[in-house]
Amino acid sequence: MKAFLLVFLGGGLGSALRYLIQRLYNTSTWPLGTMLVNILGCLIIGFVAGYLIKTEKYSISLNLLVISGFCGGFTTFSSFGLEGVKMLQAQAYWQFLGYTLLSLCLGYLAVGVGLFIMKVSY
Repeated sequence: MKAFLLVFLGGGLGSALRYLIQRLYNTSTWPLGTMLVNILGCLIIGFVAGYLIKTEKYSISLNLLVISGFCGGFTTFSSFGLEGVKMLQAQAYWQFLGYTLLSLCLGYLAVGVGLFIMKVSY
């Protein structure tokens, strides 16, 4: 139950902050707020993951609150970034390239298919 509450609290805070940043910085011509959220989420998840790896007192609570909760609610792009960097550090270059290209291309395709099914366009 504690784990659920930590993820719930972090996710709610991350989602609310994402909403505020997007409202402040997104324009009709450029989603600056979304880009800022994605980059900031990557920075946060990298910092916290690095901290958890370096410290001798690994905190599952901090992991749940910040990585799963806050970053998950703030942006899933941060998880994508962390996974890609892990592949690069493991020198799994082809895996990284495939993962990145497939995630981006299939993600865009899925958004397009969803919009097509709903008969909506931007």
